[in-house]
Amino acid sequence: QYRNSGIVFGTIILDRIFYTFAPMLGKYFFIVLFFSLSSVLAQDDRLANDYFRKGEFEKAAQLYEKAYQKQKFSTYKFAKWIQSLQAMEAYQKAEKAIRTRIKAFPDKKDMWVHLGYNYELQHQTDSAHVYYEKAIEAVHQNPVSSYPIARSFLDNHLLDYALDAFLTMKEALPRGNYNYQIAQIYGEKGDVEKMFDTYLDMISKKSGELSNIKRFVGRYISDDDWNDNNKIFRKLLIKRLQDNPKDEWNKLLSWLYLQQKDYSKALRQEIAVYKRNPVDFDGIIDLGKIAFEDKAYETAQMAFEFIKENTTDADTQIAARYYLLECLKKTEKDLQKVEGAYQKFFTDYGKTPNTIGVQVSFARFLAFDKNQPERAVQELKQSLQNRLNRFDKAEIKILLSDILVFTGKYNQALIGYSQVQTQLSGHPLAQEARFKVAKTSYYKGDFDWANIQLKVLKMGTSNLISNNAIALSLLIDDNKGDDSLHLALKSYAKADLLAYQNKNQQAIDTLQLVIKQYKGQPIEDEALYKQAALYKKTGKYGKAAENYRKIIDLKNNDILIDDALFDLAQLYDKELSHPEKAREYYEKIVLEHTASIYLVTARKRFRSLRGDTPIP
Repeated sequence: QYRNSGIVFGTIILDRIFYTFAPMLGKYFFIVLFFSLSSVLAQDDRLANDYFRKGEFEKAAQLYEKAYQKQKFSTYKFAKWIQSLQAMEAYQKAEKAIRTRIKAFPDKKDMWVHLGYNYELQHQTDSAHVYYEKAIEAVHQNPVSSYPIARSFLDNHLLDYALDAFLTMKEALPRGNYNYQIAQIYGEKGDVEKMFDTYLDMISKKSGELSNIKRFVGRYISDDDWNDNNKIFRKLLIKRLQDNPKDEWNKLLSWLYLQQKDYSKALRQEIAVYKRNPVDFDGIIDLGKIAFEDKAYETAQMAFEFIKENTTDADTQIAARYYLLECLKKTEKDLQKVEGAYQKFFTDYGKTPNTIGVQVSFARFLAFDKNQPERAVQELKQSLQNRLNRFDKAEIKILLSDILVFTGKYNQALIGYSQVQTQLSGHPLAQEARFKVAKTSYYKGDFDWANIQLKVLKMGTSNLISNNAIALSLLIDDNKGDDSLHLALKSYAKADLLAYQNKNQQAIDTLQLVIKQYKGQPIEDEALYKQAALYKKTGKYGKAAENYRKIIDLKNNDILIDDALFDLAQLYDKELSHPEKAREYYEKIVLEHTASIYLVTARKRFRSLRGDTPIP
């Protein structure tokens, strides 16, 4: 009896459990089922898209039709189905599908566009335009709900109808943002001026669009200030500046001039922005740095001089003075005058943690420009007495190791670089230290170890370090040759080291031996180019020009030819006072080396020497 009672009680308990949890189990069952079905549909979509991309339109059409039948409200799936049918030239089936959808959804007026386009593909232009006109009439009657119609016109590249539709909507809905589509249509129609004007209208309404507009406009302008699109954009901006002065117009002009490397004109725009709203110097600082990196030292000096004269902030003053000193180092041949400028700075601001960047710059000047490494080391040791962060200390350690290489103490230098690598693993300073390890190993003739370091640096480092690593790695790989002793490369590396140590004549003589002994080998043009740079440095411009001409005549190193052409043009232009020859070599870059990094500068100088009227 008790056993039977237990069975009954157990059954009751099981029933209670089932009825309590069944609804929950059902809900979870349907959730699982929903996601399973969604996963299947997503797989079908991916497969259909894949077939469409591969041009297997029949398979794509079957899958798109199947998907559409399950989701009748999906405009995207319907459009892809119709496109697949049209690609197969199954126009009758496409028309039947479109007309069926028109009956099912009479409010979807964009179907008139699809139907018209289906006739267009069959070259039945008159019939096509009947339906296009029905669609455009719907836009004029109800512009508020006409985006799908306008979009359909645009998607099918029916630009005149699309423009009519979007302009109608814009007029009816002033707050609606259709300018991107309108500008796109003008661009595709080739009406660049109206496209630019539309983008500028967007900035008039919302200055936050500036970065987006730069991205879109950037597709149509170039680094050539004579380009028609550049001229149109500049004209529109200047007109707007005259009609309604606004920071955004100056900023866009500055950006345009930057693309053209007209740094002085860009600076004028940035100064105008600052004078109208003197909040910060960010635009001028950025421009000054870009000009400095591109060796436009005169403009960089003007930028940082303006900042120095107009800021009361001590840190900004120090940063401006730092770049002014760096520019002075690059342009002033009187080294005593340069040192005097550094001493004036330290008199004004002292040697504190706040001026550590200038202290490092001064030590570099003493070691490598004045050839006074002992003084440089003393300066750096004094700088280390300050309470510095580990990054400033690492920068000083790297420079101390550079000076050790300069004085021939290679093993000590390698220890210093390796310490920075270990202490700041993953930091750009550690990457710089690793590159210095590779370069020092190269100087010593240990090319295998150098290449191990360079292999790491070629991936995932800053552009500058990565590019330098690639260049050194190519130099080593291209010139190791079949000689297991690597004698040619060792001689070249020795000359490279002598040049680094400012032993210019010894470096020139060593390179001359390389040129003579390894004539016809890949190292020859590298040696000629390195020697030409040393001839320039020591004022032997005629010999430098001779070397550049030899490299051009060799024609066996595409990487160095445009460098040689540009350097030769610059020599004739600036040092040898031979403008006709300069123009000849600039023109060679413009016509024969269109991918050269020197193209913009070469083109400007060529036009200037030819006597072309500069563009305002």
